[in-house]
Amino acid sequence: MDGIVYRVPYVILLILSLSVHEWAHAWSAWKLGDDTASRVGRMTLNPLAHIDPLGTLILPLLGIPFGWAKPVPVDPSRFRRGVSMGAGMALTASAGPLSNVLLALLASVGIGLSARLGVNVGAGGLLPELLWGLLGMNVGLAVFNLIPLPPLDGSRIVAWLLPYGLRNQWHALERFAPLLLILIFYFGGRLVSGPVNFLARLLVQVASFIA
Repeated sequence: MDGIVYRVPYVILLILSLSVHEWAHAWSAWKLGDDTASRVGRMTLNPLAHIDPLGTLILPLLGIPFGWAKPVPVDPSRFRRGVSMGAGMALTASAGPLSNVLLALLASVGIGLSARLGVNVGAGGLLPELLWGLLGMNVGLAVFNLIPLPPLDGSRIVAWLLPYGLRNQWHALERFAPLLLILIFYFGGRLVSGPVNFLARLLVQVASFIA
């Protein structure tokens, strides 16, 4: 029970980060002409609209180091004229990781301001500690979701960039999504460690510059 209580702040940050991520998908689809997510109440920052009981609450509370929210529905056939389905899906997919990068950037600015204003940056400084957690979590979410394998956001971007003749074969991989997810969760840390460390170092430099 003590372990679960200790993980509650982490889960709160995860819920915030995933809610912003899914809202960004919904908002970008809406801007492109697809109001599907808006009509079903998903274009909102209200976490209750995005929480997946297993992926957002239960597994993270049990100490599993990853999580997910309910995916936002997107209907590419509803994109406005002039926006191809492939380009629209790539833009919509990109919005999620980009929102996490922006959250991480805001956290780094907050860390820098906390240090500049003399807020306790040690273990007893709750605000800076939460900001460091928010930074690390969102860097990880952004990079992880850009892994170019279904059903992650990176797969939508790759599908758009592939030559047209190869797209059907690429989309065929989606039938193996459950297996791919298992492999991603197992090997994902090794795949993203380099980009995560690079982006994290840049944001730490931002915080140091402000401080």
